[in-house]
Amino acid sequence: MKAYERLMRYAALRTPSDENAADKTPSTEAQFQMTELLAEEMRAMGLAEVYADEHAYVYGKLPATPGYEDRTPIGLIAHIDTVPVPEDGVVRPTLVPNYDGGDVPLGSSGLTLSPAMFPHLPDLAGQDLIVTDGTTVLGADDKAGVAEILAAVERVMTEGIPHGPVSLCFTPDEEIGHGAALLDLDRFGAKIGYTVDGGDLSEIENETFNAAAAKWTLRGVEVHPGSAKGIMRNAALLAAELIGMLPADETPGTTEDREGFYHLCDLRADVGRAELSYILRDHDRAKFEARKERMRAIEAALNGKYGPGTAVLTLRDQYYNMAEVLKNCPEALEKAEEAVRAAGLDPVYRPIRGGTDGSQLSFRGLPCPNLGTGGFGFHGPYEHITVQRMDKMTDILTELIRAFAR
Repeated sequence: MKAYERLMRYAALRTPSDENAADKTPSTEAQFQMTELLAEEMRAMGLAEVYADEHAYVYGKLPATPGYEDRTPIGLIAHIDTVPVPEDGVVRPTLVPNYDGGDVPLGSSGLTLSPAMFPHLPDLAGQDLIVTDGTTVLGADDKAGVAEILAAVERVMTEGIPHGPVSLCFTPDEEIGHGAALLDLDRFGAKIGYTVDGGDLSEIENETFNAAAAKWTLRGVEVHPGSAKGIMRNAALLAAELIGMLPADETPGTTEDREGFYHLCDLRADVGRAELSYILRDHDRAKFEARKERMRAIEAALNGKYGPGTAVLTLRDQYYNMAEVLKNCPEALEKAEEAVRAAGLDPVYRPIRGGTDGSQLSFRGLPCPNLGTGGFGFHGPYEHITVQRMDKMTDILTELIRAFAR
């Protein structure tokens, strides 16, 4: 089965993760449906040690070709969850054969996938484009990665390509930063891992943000506005004051490359109470720690001005820059470069303005760079990918398995 055929099947499943239920894994029961489907497919392919656990992780192994058992055991990883999809939402992946490079209406949503917004689209002319109907995400992040891994492993098995030990794991809850937390490294058995969760095909991503989440609760004092002088404390205005204490030019919309940011993800406020959700990101560990310290200083300043308990900050580290680990495992990057070149592309290194399961896994002892999927426009209704780019990623993963066999 080709990678795009798998994606069309997987994308139709609604499998969002839920940050508001991050105290359990998986955060949504919906993710189990893909767990079950993948376990069934992996057994049908003839993979060994297929196991789906109670947390929606799915494991499987491709045992080494006889005589290749001493090769470095590698692992391929992708995540099954997506960003939120409305409870009544239906994911409808749509194939546009022989795309002409122009505008594509997304179903009856009124949205249009256009080169005016995505200048790379004309470069995809002649390829077979997969898009959404404009009402949900596609879910190629990261179901394309799942599909490409399984397509590559199936090719290796079908064509009898010599290979060392290859382990697979498909994880839940990556989108809320929990995807690698419960991955059983002993069961997995790999010495070097690769997440397939990026964008461009030629990219090898060996550097991520350091990341933290910041939750704020601001407590106001509610009284009738006619008699409020000296008594009322408006939590909505406190929220505005807090926002104003952060640098306006350090947000996702004003930064690029290795520039860090404070990102206001959510704000709910009235007079009596305000809740703000931020994420903090920086590639530089010292600057990352300084961002957290700024948050703590704001908490102290607000409580000093308005009284203890007015502002309550909860900080949680999410992941760290995997470059700190990968610099000590050159083989992981050298083999990835070899695979990309063997597939006819020139490898490119770029820092990820985000994170992957590989960030946590690297710090847990499994060096784990990230490879692309070939998709674009992730986390929104404009998400898209092509059949041919998925085929090329399948080639790269096949060449990666070959590289370790050598």
